[in-house]
Amino acid sequence: MAEEVKLFKTLSSPFALRVDWALRLKGIQYESVLEDLSEKSDLLLQYNPVYKKVPVLLHNGRSISESLIILEYIEETWKQDPLLPQDPYARARARFWAKFGDDKVLPSLWTAFISEGKEQEAALAEASENLQKLEGELNGKKFFGGDNIGYLDIALGWLANLITVFEEISSLKLVDGERFPLLLAWMKEFSDVPLIKDCWPPHDKLIPRFIARRQVYRMKSSST
Repeated sequence: MAEEVKLFKTLSSPFALRVDWALRLKGIQYESVLEDLSEKSDLLLQYNPVYKKVPVLLHNGRSISESLIILEYIEETWKQDPLLPQDPYARARARFWAKFGDDKVLPSLWTAFISEGKEQEAALAEASENLQKLEGELNGKKFFGGDNIGYLDIALGWLANLITVFEEISSLKLVDGERFPLLLAWMKEFSDVPLIKDCWPPHDKLIPRFIARRQVYRMKSSST
């Protein structure tokens, strides 16, 4: 009997992209279900009643939410082509830096993108410090996972997409070859892998979405 594997996602969610990549890297057949978060479907609310957001992985009628947790589930369910290293210490480090990406790197970059003035200056300084830590993790490696894409590359893969979007819209230079040569090289290597490239959302559709999101934030900030 064939397995039922569905991924509920949106076009622009960097977190859902992680699940796309993991499933493809492991050769898992799945169905994508595109959601509109301005009008969430009954199925999304049914399968993720707590957070009510994407991504949600549906596997044989059982739902799993939160992207990093979904990655762990995929790794434990389908053993082929492991994403995490075998060594327990290396596995722990990969998980640590994945959480660092979500807790520190993404918020600082997002604040730098949407804010202005002194708030933006402070966010840029924090983002630069955070990115420098990731730069150090790439020393002597092609990917965060070594010679091949692994769990941490997937977890941080949004950088290779959103950095270019943020830079194009804001005219900020967030990652350059002088300060972050290893990170910049990784972004190109990662993006050029066919399996990764095939999942990228259309750039021309992302730009207006993120412009609108930044405008909404700035309008709210100016009215307070």
